[in-house]
Amino acid sequence: MNLSTSIRMARRFRAPVALAALFAILGNAGVLAANPPNACPVDGCEVRITGVKRAGAELALTFEANFTPDLSKNHLHVWWGELYTVEQVSDDAEPVHKVTQGDWHLTDDYPAYTTQGAASPSARGGARRLCVSAADRNHIVIDVTAYHCVDVGQHL
Repeated sequence: MNLSTSIRMARRFRAPVALAALFAILGNAGVLAANPPNACPVDGCEVRITGVKRAGAELALTFEANFTPDLSKNHLHVWWGELYTVEQVSDDAEPVHKVTQGDWHLTDDYPAYTTQGAASPSARGGARRLCVSAADRNHIVIDVTAYHCVDVGQHL
């Protein structure tokens, strides 16, 4: 695979163009597509909840993201949407967003995650919507406009 083909493949898989050389070395874009890097693509980190099932007293979620979560780097914050806003589930809630910091569960379990801690149904009060966002190593939500919530009421 030549470098120009690698650049086209990197763009296709939303990988930074700097990874084009790695595509050329590997000769197989599918390797990186299956295991995206932890760094956010140029468009930013995106994560969605794509599946929900009951798992005893907890919920088993399936995530889809364009990066690979890692607790020491970019990872996921999961919280109850009726209890907190996305600005509240970030360590910069008070100094930057001027809101009281809320509770969330951080994880790098991917693509399968089972709720626990602040994301557990036992912590929901009357909430029905579970939300997820990408956060950086300092537990700051990377983009407060990029989060995803789903109604999990039928699984409670």
